[in-house]
Amino acid sequence: MKGLLNDTRDSKTLMKVAIGEDKADLAIVNARLVNVYTRELLDDHAISIKGKWIAYVGNNIENTIGPQTEVIDAKGSTVIPGLIDGHTHIAWMYTVSEFLKYVIKGGTTTVVTETMEPFAIAGYAGVVDFLKSLNHQPIKILATAPVMISISQAARGISKETVQKLLERDEIIGLGESYWQAVLQEPDLLLPLFEQTLQDGKSIEGHTAGASEKKLAAYVANGVSSCHESINAEQVLSRLRMGLHIMIREGSIRRDLEDIAKIKDNGIDLRRLILVTDGASSVDLIEKGYMDYVVQKAIDSGFNPIAAIQMATLNVAEHFSLDGLIGGIAPGRYADLVIIPDINTIDAQVVISNGNVVARDGDLLAAPREHRFTNESLNSVHLSKKLDPSDFVIKAPNAADQVQVRVIEMITDLVTAEAELNWPVNNSELKADADQDMLKIAAVDRTHNPGKMFVGFVKGFGMKSGAMACSAAWDTSDIIIVGASDADMATAVNRIGALQGGSVVCENGNVIAELPMPIFGLVSDLPMEAIAQKSQELKDAVSNLGVPFPDPFLSLIVLTGAAIPYFRICEEGLVNLKDGKKLPLFVK
Repeated sequence: MKGLLNDTRDSKTLMKVAIGEDKADLAIVNARLVNVYTRELLDDHAISIKGKWIAYVGNNIENTIGPQTEVIDAKGSTVIPGLIDGHTHIAWMYTVSEFLKYVIKGGTTTVVTETMEPFAIAGYAGVVDFLKSLNHQPIKILATAPVMISISQAARGISKETVQKLLERDEIIGLGESYWQAVLQEPDLLLPLFEQTLQDGKSIEGHTAGASEKKLAAYVANGVSSCHESINAEQVLSRLRMGLHIMIREGSIRRDLEDIAKIKDNGIDLRRLILVTDGASSVDLIEKGYMDYVVQKAIDSGFNPIAAIQMATLNVAEHFSLDGLIGGIAPGRYADLVIIPDINTIDAQVVISNGNVVARDGDLLAAPREHRFTNESLNSVHLSKKLDPSDFVIKAPNAADQVQVRVIEMITDLVTAEAELNWPVNNSELKADADQDMLKIAAVDRTHNPGKMFVGFVKGFGMKSGAMACSAAWDTSDIIIVGASDADMATAVNRIGALQGGSVVCENGNVIAELPMPIFGLVSDLPMEAIAQKSQELKDAVSNLGVPFPDPFLSLIVLTGAAIPYFRICEEGLVNLKDGKKLPLFVK
């Protein structure tokens, strides 16, 4: 394979360093080396680095060190490969430059992110702008092309030509997560993208939540290579048996590692297990760390330490067919290394990325590059007008005293079901009733059909008054709003329009908490600490309004998503994911 990010090895120079005819730029000596290829812990080892590349690994390093070589004495500490997050969503809440300030110092040297979020808002140009923000950073950030499965026709789909343009980019290493329901329901739409990706020698990332055995087999038969949706050891085993690489989530959206860790007692081969975050919140990045936290938790959950390290290094690299470049400590690989105290303690003392020392003892030594987004990316909220409370009125379809309506029922904080309820008509309207936990929910398109909207009902949100809204609704270009008051719902949406994106909580006509997110309407340009503070203010405000969920805004934005069961909403109406069909509010 040609260089990972347009890099090319100077192989002749690496050979000269290895045999002592030329000298290393950087050397690590007196180290215990974790060999992830053999699962060995090797004492008294050294590593010679030339430029971005490892030239030599062994215990006979003297002739590779010259007067200009920087030497790091590990003093018996352990050296592991740089950590890799094989599945995350960076286009979520913070900029990459803020993200990297917390990621690098913990020992993560490669990240693979999805790109579906900017594509839903700004198409190919938006994805390219986002990708440019990832390039030329102190660590490697790779990406997958979006498949664009959406319940909204406006945000749904991507052309073969656009996918091809993205696959031709060096940093695009595969096709992003593809929800199994949509693949089985509409193979003619999605399988050509799969075939194109496989022809280009890149991976297809999967999403198999809720798939039964036969449907899972049908899905995997299309060339899908991974899944990050298993939540217990039984599900992991069934998917491993089908040849998938299984990504174990331990992030801010799901924490599945502890339950899945039971698989270590089955005596099976763990080399197709991968540790990922699937996204980390600002609070978690500040308080917990990143992949260093995940690997440490795997060790604390009983995984063999080297196996846990493999799950965040070599296993990930092998899945993406990048193990000749990253994922291990060997000649000809990128010099991505982390010095930790011992095999059981993932606490980065020194972090080396691309042959450079980028962090030491928790201090960042290489500043991430800040990216200037285009005006189009910074102005993505387009509404046809300022909304009025009347825009959220639900008119009765007839003169009856009550009508039967379809309702989104919250089963958990993320999972919903379809309910049918008889609801009273009041002055020809159907109104919210917070006392019965019957709230209004609306989705408003802010991009493709500005101002197009649908208003329905949701039960189980717990809100007693006010409204909450967010412009980062999953898989769509919608603003999603839940409220007990039509006026507060209108105020929340209009404030998001003024901010050009964000999360907002309103009560009695006043904005009581907000987080501006002006980049694609998805990402804040504030420092990480400010994002964490405002996120907590939003959570506290919504909790004070009665919402019981641990992450209320996550519970809100998933309501447009095409991945989590089962009853969803977009600007076009209600959707049951079991068959993908749109449903009207009123039951005939």
